[in-house]
Amino acid sequence: MSDRETINALLEAAKLHVPFDGWSAATFQAAVTDAGVAPGVAEAVCPRGAVDLALAYHAEGDALMLERLTATDLSEMRFRDRVAFAVQARLEAVEDRELVQRGVTLFALPQYAGDGAKAIWGTCDKIWTALGDTSEDVNWYTKRATLSGVYSSTVLYWLGDDSPGHQATWEFLDRRIDDVMQFEKVKAQVRDNKLLSQVFAGPLKILDKVRAPQANARHDMPGQWRGE
Repeated sequence: MSDRETINALLEAAKLHVPFDGWSAATFQAAVTDAGVAPGVAEAVCPRGAVDLALAYHAEGDALMLERLTATDLSEMRFRDRVAFAVQARLEAVEDRELVQRGVTLFALPQYAGDGAKAIWGTCDKIWTALGDTSEDVNWYTKRATLSGVYSSTVLYWLGDDSPGHQATWEFLDRRIDDVMQFEKVKAQVRDNKLLSQVFAGPLKILDKVRAPQANARHDMPGQWRGE
């Protein structure tokens, strides 16, 4: 099997154990046994054990979301509704909320918090990219940072939501997106207002130099700066 096939086999086996043992060493060992993967091979493809499987599970959900977005005609939707649809599609890709709940517990640990934040950022980046975002300045970052906050809070609300069809969650999501739209409106008003644009001329000039990451950019840097 290829490395990807091995990880997928381990992930499918792990899903049966996560509700009981979480994304833990016990789950990883059980998955290795159930999937019939040699321990050395399992450790090679998942050097951090269940943590790598939890991240693979998150990536699997992202892929299912993108499949749904690709298959859906969004042209008649307002843009804010497209964003809401994408977040809803991501949550509806989950077959068992307990797997997500256990993941939230895992990535709340200080040593894995960075992995969790990176996974959420990656999801939001995929959403914006799929929806056709072409920003190349600081907006590339603010869009993803803002959506990360919306997505994270919606996930936490969704985990405790027992309303029919999770309707309460989708209403919560709509409210959060409305809040973001108000923030974006204020940002536009600041730039369009002559007095405020002069007051914030310095900070705005600095932000205008921030560029989105590019394919050939260094991976250890957060983006690019545009010269004068």
